[in-house]
Amino acid sequence: MAKYLVIVESPAKVKTIKKFLGKNYEVTASNGHVRDFPKSQFGIDVEHDFEPKYITIRGKGDILANLRKEVKKADKVFLATDPDREGEAISWHLANALKLEGSKVCRISFNEITKNAIKESLKTPRNVDMDLVNAQQARRMLDRMVGYRISPLLWAKVKRGLSAGRVQSVALRMICDREEEINAFIPKEYWSVDAILSIEGEKHTITAKLYGKDSGKISVSSQQDFLKIKEEIEGADYQVLEVKKGERTKKAPLPFTTSTLQQEASKTLNFSIQKTMRIAQQLYEGIDIKGQGTVGLITYLRTDSVRISDEADQAAREYIQTAYGENYTAMHASKKQNSAKIQDAHEGIRPSDITRTPVFVKESLSRDQFRLYQLIWKRFTASRMREAVYETTFVTIGAGDYRFHVSASKLAFDGFLSVYTSDDEDKTEHGALLKSIDENTKLHLQELEGRQHFTQPPAHYTEASLVKAMEELGIGRPSTYSPTITTILGRRYVVKENKNLYITELGEVVNSIMKESFATIVDEHFTANMESLLDKVEEGKINWKTVVSNFYPDLNEAVEVAEKDLEKIKIEDEVTDVICEECGRNMVVKYGPHGKFLACPGFPECRNTKPYLEKTGISCPLCQKEVVIKKTKKGRKYYGCENNPECEFMSWQKPVEKPCPRCGSYMVIKGNKLACSNEQCGYSEKLEEKNHK
Repeated sequence: MAKYLVIVESPAKVKTIKKFLGKNYEVTASNGHVRDFPKSQFGIDVEHDFEPKYITIRGKGDILANLRKEVKKADKVFLATDPDREGEAISWHLANALKLEGSKVCRISFNEITKNAIKESLKTPRNVDMDLVNAQQARRMLDRMVGYRISPLLWAKVKRGLSAGRVQSVALRMICDREEEINAFIPKEYWSVDAILSIEGEKHTITAKLYGKDSGKISVSSQQDFLKIKEEIEGADYQVLEVKKGERTKKAPLPFTTSTLQQEASKTLNFSIQKTMRIAQQLYEGIDIKGQGTVGLITYLRTDSVRISDEADQAAREYIQTAYGENYTAMHASKKQNSAKIQDAHEGIRPSDITRTPVFVKESLSRDQFRLYQLIWKRFTASRMREAVYETTFVTIGAGDYRFHVSASKLAFDGFLSVYTSDDEDKTEHGALLKSIDENTKLHLQELEGRQHFTQPPAHYTEASLVKAMEELGIGRPSTYSPTITTILGRRYVVKENKNLYITELGEVVNSIMKESFATIVDEHFTANMESLLDKVEEGKINWKTVVSNFYPDLNEAVEVAEKDLEKIKIEDEVTDVICEECGRNMVVKYGPHGKFLACPGFPECRNTKPYLEKTGISCPLCQKEVVIKKTKKGRKYYGCENNPECEFMSWQKPVEKPCPRCGSYMVIKGNKLACSNEQCGYSEKLEEKNHK
């Protein structure tokens, strides 16, 4: 009998696939990549058509030696790495490292680790797709160029160990820009006006919201506006002018992509992006299910497509018809127009077998595995179900020239909502259905209520909203979202507090250098365009070395300019008037993982360090001591009193000496304006240049 060798990426898949294939197949793992650029060299020969230099990754020598032994015993070798660019590149590297060629080697790929999918892939072997490989080579080389050329500049200017990255630097800039937007935001006052009305002959009241006048919508921006409306409307009769009854449908959701799974798991399960991907990988690679052995529960987890195979679609419809009834089965699945940013290489994320319900597998899964699998199963099942239908009532009420609206809805048919609701869904009906209201209904005003509100600044990015923004802008791809966020958190450029991402002092410094010296690299549109070029390489429309050779000269020129500027600036540690109590030297300012700190210049003989409290020259509004720049435990910058904890003053924005002329509270700098720290006051004025500095 012929002997076959199947090489996969992860050791976790070996046992599962071996069980499906039987004794004639040997299954082994490469443990991910086996070759990469050398750490000690650039690894790209710029002079000779940007030829990459690959070497065996340290620690992979023994793995390759064992693989070579297995290859010698085999009549045929199947490279079964993951079904994406990176997986294709790993297969190509394996073929080169193991000197595999000719008919002895085949590439197979499968979207799910099930017996049928594995057997089917063996029936349709193919050659390694060099367009996919070259797209991955180009991405790796672009990232190498940015990291290898720019990181040393950050080491020289800030501290060793920092890194710049093609995608991570853009993500960092996005967070910085959002933080600046929030800090510069000045709330604007507005009012909502509600009429609490009773219906003659009924006990309950209804709340009608002011829309405007007969001539159109109006805005209420102050208490004076509200009092004027109240005066004009006083004594007016409230009459029902129009009642519109209708129907509203809510479409079933699409199956998960990598991005939408990460976002929904963050919102509903409170999972970090990294945790979601780790657990999804476990579900994909295989779980030991009681009575069934080890099986892959979901399809491949790195995808930006919502396409579903005909077989899976048909199986889902049959299951829904049996479990829920024919009227719950969708006639046609919801469709999404694929944008140019979507590769559509394989399916959306779904259960490998829809009849394997969450309840059925619950005992075999950990709590987190169960919760994520249940989310994926419910989302996919819902995507093959009918839309939800709501009965709606919309009432227009007149009071003099003014117009008020009341709307209500009632769920008439739950459809997909019987299986899946997200935070964005209407989980409850709102308002009574108002069946008793018509043009003849008599209404009586109980109270005209005005409420003050203030506009809110943009929300801080969370991991989920950053992924969403990156996807919308076309920055990165499904395989890069998690590593990008993990890197900027790991470098302490950004910290996470209560899900929100905040820039640290270190992140501000790195972003400032990148914006100043490498504006193109951190430009969102440039990075998105680069991603689309990589997609064209994958499609075979552009030569990969053309992309690389066009990118490098501009990067090289920017690095050379930055290096010259760096030579002009003699980088010396800032000397302070703080004396080291251990050796008597004046301490200097250094950068660490958490930002600035004081250190003795006598290092390594003297290792004394102290927190660095940067003075602002501004008096504390509460106790008149000095305001200093401080940092939270996680590294987020704020302004606090040097007399803390006796004085509790703190502000996220920089305060100024000038008090608010309207209410006397302290003022803070917000963008190019001075604003009162008391939001209820709302006073602001243009910032004088000297204050800004």
